[in-house]
Amino acid sequence: MSGTRILDTLLALSLVLEADQTRELERRGLTASKTHLLWVVHHRGPATQAQLAEALQVTPRHVTTLVDALEATGFARRTPHPTDRRAVLVDLTDRGRSVMTAMTAEHESLGAELVRGLDAESVAVAADVLDHVLQRLQTLVAEHEARQAERAETS
Repeated sequence: MSGTRILDTLLALSLVLEADQTRELERRGLTASKTHLLWVVHHRGPATQAQLAEALQVTPRHVTTLVDALEATGFARRTPHPTDRRAVLVDLTDRGRSVMTAMTAEHESLGAELVRGLDAESVAVAADVLDHVLQRLQTLVAEHEARQAERAETS
């Protein structure tokens, strides 16, 4: 398989995954950004908005907007920090926990279905290849960004 074929397959995969994700999240009244925040809180536990901004690599203002929307729809809530009276923690509501538990189960089920029919060795090789491709893509993107920034500085 050529590099171009791999890239084309990855692009097709990303389109299918994005369309499916968007459909499923809309069905639940969520967006990718809101779900990312819920996913972080679900897996790491209650967090301050500053911690969430860092984890999501977004501005604190963006987190405030997301938490406001998640509170309004009953997925998350703000609670007082137990040791810092100036801070609040973002935590999941029962609805948020229920949705995240269901989404985790669906995530695991889809992962299992994707490799059904492959032996363990093939799955391991595929995972290694995908990890390599991801790392190479991240490196190439970073190098491209650095070249673009360099060009902008010299212009």
